[in-house]
Amino acid sequence: MTEPFRRRRVQCASPTGLHRVAYFEWGDPRNERVVVCVHGLSRCARDFDALALALAGDFRVVAVDLPGRGESDWLRQPLEYVVPTYVNDLVTLIARLDVESVSWVGTSLGAVTGMIIAAQPESPIRRFVVNDAGPVIAAVALERIGTYLGKAPTFTSLAEAEAYVRAVSATFGPHTDAQWRTLTEHVVRPRPDGGFRMHYDPKIAEPYNAQRPFKDTDLWAVWDAITAPTLLLRGAESDLLTREVALEMARRGPRATLVEFEGVGHAPTLLAANQIAPIREFLLRRS
Repeated sequence: MTEPFRRRRVQCASPTGLHRVAYFEWGDPRNERVVVCVHGLSRCARDFDALALALAGDFRVVAVDLPGRGESDWLRQPLEYVVPTYVNDLVTLIARLDVESVSWVGTSLGAVTGMIIAAQPESPIRRFVVNDAGPVIAAVALERIGTYLGKAPTFTSLAEAEAYVRAVSATFGPHTDAQWRTLTEHVVRPRPDGGFRMHYDPKIAEPYNAQRPFKDTDLWAVWDAITAPTLLLRGAESDLLTREVALEMARRGPRATLVEFEGVGHAPTLLAANQIAPIREFLLRRS
């Protein structure tokens, strides 16, 4: 069966050398209306399959595997698994796409990375969708994520892997069995012994855990510098983005339009129709 996307790679640089970043592309490659989608800390580009298919008739959609994840190279120096590296790589990707501006859909880490780029003078981000992240990231959520990040579990079967993904991703909220299987298949890789492993370099946890003891982040200066029209999505039960912070994000900086999803924590997976619809409407809206 022909895949509905095109697999591509772009060469990027870090202080310790070169690495290749994988990305997937849907829609007409000549379309200048580009949407760049960037995943969360331990997820991957294929999380955006459903959204990409919903947008591909109107946009060229590009979803990227951050280095150390999915089909992208692992970095030689684990301490380079940090936001400045991701910013550099994604700016390189935008240059490869050969467009003057993009819309950005970022989940969690992908949203924080987008915030840094969107806050820059002459930023290429013209519309910004922030999925369950903000200038204040709660320490309690950072601690929760740190309990499983980089543990490098292995599994004897896909069913065992799915049980693990359901457990560590319970905050995603209710999903069908088929959706849980999809969320699992995208983040595991076969092992030579016939089992499975997680798709990411376990060393991405090294710079993350170096932040202990975790404290709430403060990126309000970054948020206040953003001028692009912004849509803010929040799981109503999110422990990473509190409602207080989300309401403040709607009042200052780009004055984001806030949409919340009941029964969902961190982070909305953008698989359900009611989560895709506001993104599509926002990206198609005339300035």
